[in-house]
Amino acid sequence: MFFEGFVLPLRAVQALFSIIVLGLTAYLVDASWWTPDSVNFMLFTSVWTLLAVAYLVLAPSRFPAAAHKYAIAGVEALTMIFWFAAWVAVASLWGDFSCTGHSAWCSSGTAAIVFAAFTWATFVATTIIAALHIRRTSSNDTAPPPQMQGV
Repeated sequence: MFFEGFVLPLRAVQALFSIIVLGLTAYLVDASWWTPDSVNFMLFTSVWTLLAVAYLVLAPSRFPAAAHKYAIAGVEALTMIFWFAAWVAVASLWGDFSCTGHSAWCSSGTAAIVFAAFTWATFVATTIIAALHIRRTSSNDTAPPPQMQGV
């Protein structure tokens, strides 16, 4: 399909935004004596994403036995759900704070929310691509999506 060529650039964006969110949430955790659970979950989600993107990029080309199409779709969907839960939870928390003045802590939280929402959107796109691959192939065909072959 047309959009399958966009998967690898989306993976790069997912990894880059995940590293940005990792840095921002690590700053939030380090800068205060108490951190809300939702911020800690966003930190976990960014680390999870780095591991997931490594699997999603390396498994189809280097370890084809581990790149079952349902496993890829499952990792995509789980990561998408994690990002949705993380940015919505932190955004609802940030709406309750009164960030008067422009403190670095409040700005970092706002930036983490924005980058997390964009990361979620990229995982929505790649999850749809994985689901369409499952729909297009027969139930006996367990190969990974063709755009990931030979990476």
